[in-house]
Amino acid sequence: MPEATRRAVEAAPCGGATGAHRRDAQGTRRLLLDAASQLFAERGYERATVRDIASLAGVNQALLFRYFGSKKALFGEVMARGGQEQLRATPPERLFEVALRGMLAEGGGPGTDRSLEVCLRSIGGSDEIGEALRGLGDEYADVLATLSRADDGALRGDLALSWLLGIGLMRVVVGKEPLASADPDVVCRLVGEALAALLEGLPKAE
Repeated sequence: MPEATRRAVEAAPCGGATGAHRRDAQGTRRLLLDAASQLFAERGYERATVRDIASLAGVNQALLFRYFGSKKALFGEVMARGGQEQLRATPPERLFEVALRGMLAEGGGPGTDRSLEVCLRSIGGSDEIGEALRGLGDEYADVLATLSRADDGALRGDLALSWLLGIGLMRVVVGKEPLASADPDVVCRLVGEALAALLEGLPKAE
């Protein structure tokens, strides 16, 4: 955001906003969400500070509290924008691969949802954060469960999600080689071939 625009946003009153100010506010919110998503994915909830999020966004940290109220509320919006949008926009049969590729991509990649990476790095936070992460995990598992016609489909969905998060943990957080530097295409192919026995609704590996 240009410096002049940023100063205008910071100086503008909270109430009675003009159309131009509303556009600036939307742009500032988007900058803060993008910055928070990146830092939560890289550091986890606890270690990503409000000051660092605002600095990366290029705005005054007071604006974070103006637009979101708290760091926890900002975290909630990051999770809602990322994970839940991915759930809505991705066909169930593509969800596992799309989520896996999001974690395998270096630095997240342009336009990549990093919600599951945020989950991995934020485990062990406050009860409120833990509840938000469990809720997102439940939604992913529920969608994956629809890919099985077996009576224990819910269990299969949980197992698929556990594998997905385990791969992310070993590659992203632990940095275990050779997984940490493996080609995402190779990882997706191998995992897809093995997972087909668990979720028969997955597309066949090419």
